[in-house]
Amino acid sequence: MSVEKVREYLKEFHKDQDIQVLSESSATVELAAKAVGVEPARIAKTLSFCGKEEGTCVLVVTAGDQKVDNSKFKHFFGMKAKMPKGDEVEKLTGHAPGGVCPFANPPHTAVYLDTSMKRFDTVFPAAGSGNSAVEMTCDELFACSGAREWVDVCKPIQ
Repeated sequence: MSVEKVREYLKEFHKDQDIQVLSESSATVELAAKAVGVEPARIAKTLSFCGKEEGTCVLVVTAGDQKVDNSKFKHFFGMKAKMPKGDEVEKLTGHAPGGVCPFANPPHTAVYLDTSMKRFDTVFPAAGSGNSAVEMTCDELFACSGAREWVDVCKPIQ
């Protein structure tokens, strides 16, 4: 159902037909990279964090080979990076774990894109399920996600 919600949402941007519903899971960076046939770094993973106010959420979309740098996150957002519990994720983001993406989110969800993705011509964020992806340029991702801004809050996974 969530893929259909994202498909409907992406119609406005003429990207609805670009959604790939995969025959295998794309719920992790490694699985997604294998499923779409790209290096893991080109998977645009969406990380969810509890917002400052109760019931709000911050989504950080970053390259697949990155993780949040806690000190950069705290400096930029003015709060500790705290991920919601599994049962809170769908309520906060509009998507179940494994399919969290930066599209068709509730109004209380703010999307930010990490600059780590800018080194690629295209990236592959999820499209609302644990077996979907959509290829986009970084400019398309910014527009389609309604991102607030580009941020530098991540660091390479070691």
